[in-house]
Amino acid sequence: MTSTTLPVAQSRTRSVYKNVTLWTFQGWIAMFFIAAGYAKLTEPMTNLIALMGWPAVAPENMVRGLGLVEMALGLGVLAPLISWRVGRPLLLSASAGLIVMEATMLMVHALSRDIGLAVVNLILLALTVPVLLGRRRA
Repeated sequence: MTSTTLPVAQSRTRSVYKNVTLWTFQGWIAMFFIAAGYAKLTEPMTNLIALMGWPAVAPENMVRGLGLVEMALGLGVLAPLISWRVGRPLLLSASAGLIVMEATMLMVHALSRDIGLAVVNLILLALTVPVLLGRRRA
């Protein structure tokens, strides 16, 4: 074994770990947003108000529309499963859209002193930003 093969092997191993980590993050992000969007589309408003509180001050159409957007962006994060060439731009767009939405909701929840939901959005940002940055270079 020469000294040049070891760095190549280490580089390949790091690349595999990075890819697995990014796919894991993408799966978590997709599961969260597809489930959250589905709930916003199908649950009665009274249940949503009891669970989250903020739908009490938002029009029902906005809550349902947000659910649709969340589901679409969640599915977009998984688009590379179908085709990397076509899915990668969708993934990057969906990730950027989710980052904007998560940052906006983080501010909304922080300003309304809803710390629990603010922390959830902070965690979602911590998962989504590495996906956008990591897949941008792929």
